[in-house]
Amino acid sequence: MNSAATTLTLYELAAADPALRFSPHCWKTRMALAHKRLDALRLPWRFTETEALAFSGQSRVPVLVNGAETIADSWRIALYLDERFPDAPSLFGAADAIAPVRFINSWADGALSPAIGRIILRDIHDRLGDADRVYFRASREIRYGQSLEDVVADRPTHLSNLQRVLAPLRETLKHQPFLSGEAPAYADYCVFGMFMWARCVSLVELLEDRDVVFAWRDRLLDAFGGLARSAPRHQP
Repeated sequence: MNSAATTLTLYELAAADPALRFSPHCWKTRMALAHKRLDALRLPWRFTETEALAFSGQSRVPVLVNGAETIADSWRIALYLDERFPDAPSLFGAADAIAPVRFINSWADGALSPAIGRIILRDIHDRLGDADRVYFRASREIRYGQSLEDVVADRPTHLSNLQRVLAPLRETLKHQPFLSGEAPAYADYCVFGMFMWARCVSLVELLEDRDVVFAWRDRLLDAFGGLARSAPRHQP
């Protein structure tokens, strides 16, 4: 990793166990930093610790601090990293690649995240500390209009729906090893973050081992010296 980046600090969502970092958006940034060969001091943050992020002018992670600069939101962080560290490997490649990657990021957030969320929502709740559980249940039950238990009740149907949502990803990966082509880049990390979200908090397997998406996920688990594969997970 790049020793010149020792001033970087990354705030990440953590479970009751501070080592369990499960946010899909924070995982986008973790992979982006590894891609750029940058180190960061990683600080745990929890849903109810709003004052800890007051300096950033908002209340969500990831938040990246680089000296006097503070950048919130995984997409903005990725753009910042490519601009601020141009000599490191690019996350996007040519400038005109940013627009299609933005679409992939929006698809991951708008379609893939809800599909996975209906499978793992209760698992997330169970990994949190008491105060965060109260917040998480109240906020998500307002969002979904159901109890957490009702949201996840029909897991077979939700798993089947996930496979339909994954169809464009699956079709693309039949023709190339990564969304970005022959090597991974930010388009991959946008989607992979969602799978790390599930992997860290849940014992449910989302994919069959013969699926090309499973193979793609495995390649990214092993990327950067197994950064993602070695990340702490919930243990039964």
